[in-house]
Amino acid sequence: MAILVTGGAGYIGSHTCVEMINAGYDVIVVDNLDNSSSESLKRVEQITGKAVPFYREDVRNKEAIRKIFKENQIEAVIHFAGLKAVGESVREPIMYYDNNLFNTITLLEVMNEYGVKKIVFSSSATVYGIATEMPLKEGMPLGAINPYGRTKYFIEEILRDLYVADSGWCIALLRYFNPIGAHKSGLIGEDPKGIPNNLMPYISQVAVGKLEKLHVFGNDYNTVDGTGVRDYIHVVDLAIGHVKAVDWALQHTGCEAFNLGTGNGTSVLQLRNAFVEATGVEVPYVIDPRRPGDPDEVYADATKAKEVLGWTAKYGVKEMCEDTWRWQKSNPNGFEK
Repeated sequence: MAILVTGGAGYIGSHTCVEMINAGYDVIVVDNLDNSSSESLKRVEQITGKAVPFYREDVRNKEAIRKIFKENQIEAVIHFAGLKAVGESVREPIMYYDNNLFNTITLLEVMNEYGVKKIVFSSSATVYGIATEMPLKEGMPLGAINPYGRTKYFIEEILRDLYVADSGWCIALLRYFNPIGAHKSGLIGEDPKGIPNNLMPYISQVAVGKLEKLHVFGNDYNTVDGTGVRDYIHVVDLAIGHVKAVDWALQHTGCEAFNLGTGNGTSVLQLRNAFVEATGVEVPYVIDPRRPGDPDEVYADATKAKEVLGWTAKYGVKEMCEDTWRWQKSNPNGFEK
């Protein structure tokens, strides 16, 4: 029996494949490589010493997904596949709704056909919208504020409705906070296409000389140093969270949401300074105007994940910075040679 990982060649997907294999699971990956590289899966095989069967397919292609289920004994699914850039989603909302919603519905239809009713869904803290209190807890009201976040919110609703209709399902909705870092080997890490949307790869690309300086959006927030505060979580901790969620799903039925974060907030400048301290590499920066809609601070209450899944984040910001730099320094152009 195997675990199907959709979008398994991506940043979080590839790290999750490593941790799933380390935990004794067999994994099968389906990915259309729109925003990932098959090289990451070769690196996963190098790290683990295990072959990773790979299908280059779009999850919206129902016949292709049926073929995967027909050819393999699949026990559960981890669903990462989807478009993920907030800014792009604002510019191209129909593309995001078509891709993210349709691929999930297609996947669920095929899973149902084959009697596979265990799924771990890659959701996001964006489903909380602009929250009025911190830390964020799973029972708080939901309401995303951009098309990307709304696709995550809508998919959560679809999955909740599915469980109401058929209580034989077990569904884990994993709400990520801000994944950063890389595998200790330096072989896999975050490889954004073009200018990075996220803070840590931007910092590391400035450090390696690909970008001139870090742009810090706003220094007048009500925070420790005026810059925005977020809950940064090591990608390996996040990957282990998926292992724990699969363990749980295989033993239960239900539909539950879990925050995956550290519970600690780190400001933009604190993260930049921690990177400089951990690596000894200077990262020049400039203060730009705030971006509309950015909240002062966002961080998790991850108590439920600890109590139900037995998961807590282990790595601190120093290790996140060191591991990011090991990856970036060894792979200045990402997975491209």
